[in-house]
Amino acid sequence: MLRVLAFSAALVASTTVFAQNIAVVNGKPIPKAREDAWVEQLKKQGQQDTPQLRAQVKDQLIQREVFMQEVQKRGLAEKPDVKMQLELQRQNELIRALMRDELARSPVTDAEVKAAYEEQKKATGSKEYKVRHILVESEAEAKDATAQLKKGAKWEDLAKKSKDPGSAQRGGELDWAGAGAYVKPFSDAMVKLDKGQMTETPVQSQFGWHVIKVDDIREAQFPPLEQVSPQIREALQQQKMAAFAEQLRKNAKVQ
Repeated sequence: MLRVLAFSAALVASTTVFAQNIAVVNGKPIPKAREDAWVEQLKKQGQQDTPQLRAQVKDQLIQREVFMQEVQKRGLAEKPDVKMQLELQRQNELIRALMRDELARSPVTDAEVKAAYEEQKKATGSKEYKVRHILVESEAEAKDATAQLKKGAKWEDLAKKSKDPGSAQRGGELDWAGAGAYVKPFSDAMVKLDKGQMTETPVQSQFGWHVIKVDDIREAQFPPLEQVSPQIREALQQQKMAAFAEQLRKNAKVQ
């Protein structure tokens, strides 16, 4: 009777231990809590907690444990270069945690997103321009191109010599954009032109000399706030993190 009781107690204890672990690798248990924690992270990424997912997680945890036991046997964790890499990874993870914590304390508000949206709309302007240009090294080359165009030369032919590789093979054509998308000398000259007009004199910018023609003008096609809100919010978060990092560095006593 005592043997039966002892066996039953051992069986219960064994069952309890097994319930707390998902596997035992070479005598070392892998706790179920580790599986649960990993599954929770995957759920935050949009995955569903299913038996199939848990089977995959279990398999990964077992494989990792096998690897880590071999790492321990070889003493790899004590090697200086490995220690340095581990410390760098630890610092990186802690810094990311710091940034997340700072964003949680000072989140980007909807009002800030809307203000940034309105500022972008203002910078873009109320009109968009479909333009083409030829970019060359010297003013003399730009004047020569202008003279040839006035005599009937085709933009497609002259633009092939343009320094702007993005538009050279398209007859100098640029995408629809507001004046704010271009450097100031270019935009200042562009907005003075009506549809179909070309600059009479070359326009100089930091990139070289431009001959510019406005093919078309339309009202600005600005996307609705709801569509661009995620991108604006992310950009504002990056700005906040940059300012936060700069302030920390400024307040630090570095000798």
